[in-house]
Amino acid sequence: MTAIRIAPLALYQEVAERLRERIFSHELPPGSWVDEQALADDYGISRTPLREALKVLASEGLVTLKPRRGCYVTEISERDLDEIFNVMALLEGQCAQLSARKATDADLLRLRDVHAKLEKAAGSGDIDGFFEANQAFHHTLQEIADNRWLLQVIEDLRKVIKLSRHHSLFGEGRLEQSLAEHRDLLAALAGRDEQRAELLMRAHINSGRAALARIAKAKSRSA
Repeated sequence: MTAIRIAPLALYQEVAERLRERIFSHELPPGSWVDEQALADDYGISRTPLREALKVLASEGLVTLKPRRGCYVTEISERDLDEIFNVMALLEGQCAQLSARKATDADLLRLRDVHAKLEKAAGSGDIDGFFEANQAFHHTLQEIADNRWLLQVIEDLRKVIKLSRHHSLFGEGRLEQSLAEHRDLLAALAGRDEQRAELLMRAHINSGRAALARIAKAKSRSA
């Protein structure tokens, strides 16, 4: 059998990843026009791999390609967030239920280790650290649920949520509230209570959406 040489990561994939980072950091803010020629010049590439990268981002909902007008970073509305969080609550609730059923003692130990990082970040007021640990906690739950389709859809939706101009953890008291929600969820998982784990996760996701809505409302009043 002849070995087939594995090609390195395609250029357009690398460009897509760099653009994702710039979009998530809001260096390319929601609603902004994507200057293809300027980006191609910055990266020292032709516009062909850049356009392929933009097609990938468009399929993920991160940019919008408009005929004869060019490419724009997707601007997510409050209605979009309502609809996305409703779906996320259902999907992540299902993950929590499956995890309560399938989790081994080793899995629960992994979750407790991640939760300890949440506690540490909260104690020091480290919002960035809390956010990273929170992402790790949810991702670990999704791995324990062991449903790759759920994982794929959730990851795609989380990419779109990152387009929001606001961050729920910046809301007053939200970090402490989120930590308490994680504690209750971890207890339900440890108790193998599938129904309670699902309900707590749905409530947790909906609490995050409510926090975002309060921040958006407060900023619109002060504008």
